[in-house]
Amino acid sequence: MIDKLWCVRLLALGLVLAISGFAHMTSPQETSAWMTFAHEIPAQADADATVTVVSRNIYLGADVGSALELLPDMPAAAQLMWEQVTATDFSRRAPLLAAELAADAPDVVAIQEATTWECRPTFFGSSTVVFDFLGQLLGATQDTGVEYALASAGDRTAMNPGYSIPVLPYLTTVRDPQTFQPLFGTDSAACGFTIGDALLVRADRADDVRDVGQGDYSTIYSIVPVLFEIDRGYVWIDLAVGSGEVRFVTTHLESLWSEGATPVNALQAQELVEVVDGWGLPLVVMGDFNSDPRDPRPLTAPNPGLQPDTTTECQAQVESPSHMTARAECSPYWTMVRAGFRDAGPDALDPMNATWGSSALLAGPDPDRLAQAPNNPYGYTDRLDYVFTSSG
Repeated sequence: MIDKLWCVRLLALGLVLAISGFAHMTSPQETSAWMTFAHEIPAQADADATVTVVSRNIYLGADVGSALELLPDMPAAAQLMWEQVTATDFSRRAPLLAAELAADAPDVVAIQEATTWECRPTFFGSSTVVFDFLGQLLGATQDTGVEYALASAGDRTAMNPGYSIPVLPYLTTVRDPQTFQPLFGTDSAACGFTIGDALLVRADRADDVRDVGQGDYSTIYSIVPVLFEIDRGYVWIDLAVGSGEVRFVTTHLESLWSEGATPVNALQAQELVEVVDGWGLPLVVMGDFNSDPRDPRPLTAPNPGLQPDTTTECQAQVESPSHMTARAECSPYWTMVRAGFRDAGPDALDPMNATWGSSALLAGPDPDRLAQAPNNPYGYTDRLDYVFTSSG
């Protein structure tokens, strides 16, 4: 997900959960939409305690899928990604994202694709951080008057680095005189990136963080076994809410899948459910699950987002799936629901509530996807992002 933000308010005992969704294009031609809805959940905290959360995939700035199509030509793939990163320009996006947060001042912010890009001009030596998206976003919040910090407890921070492409001279060398001349005095440099998941807290709530932890999934997607594997995981914090505590979790499940195999994200969701089952705390699990309730798709169904279909070893999802009828074994979304989690957002099957579909350069809807986006004026075609709740 690169285009939509969910804001959730939890009023803690007897409590009403009000969720606001924002469709937000982080491009010069900004477009947004607003939705509000509510339901009740149980929790272990005071009736007057209120917590607001936001989940946001801030986008690494480039389309990995397009780059993979250029392999094994790694220099071409690296150049494509770098040009997209500079075009999507996080220095322009960070203030917009910070303004979104300031509008609702959430207590907890779940971030996916917190990306660091590093480069070096020579074969040997240390790399220089050229772009630090999380650092830029945190800095931008200072200018809004609603400041955020990376959650921490003791020496542990709520940041779980995920997969990375290392700096590989020649293989990932890119040309960008405008960026590299001021930094290195050269036109080219080898670059790589690391993306991860993070949990932020509003600065005035920083001392309310009681504990921090993280974990990694054993199921990973291998593009090149051993050499190029995509690690995924989750990070959590325990936050004081009234007289009790609530555990907040963020994760980003795998987007890539292979024919003839159960989708990796479905296996990761099963791991997550098994882990959280023993925690015994009220839970808010949020993030980019890369899972639409309609997955796996029949081969005859529209699939502009290239979501898992029946070329996997899975059966097609039933028509109009529900908690009672859905096939959950190959679906992260239905795995969470069947495990007792409540989708705090609006109807995930309603096209108006889709959360993914903008162009890779954030220049508005992708024309091809827009043509396949019934009843969605922003071109969003798939619902991939969720806030799930459980009383523990």
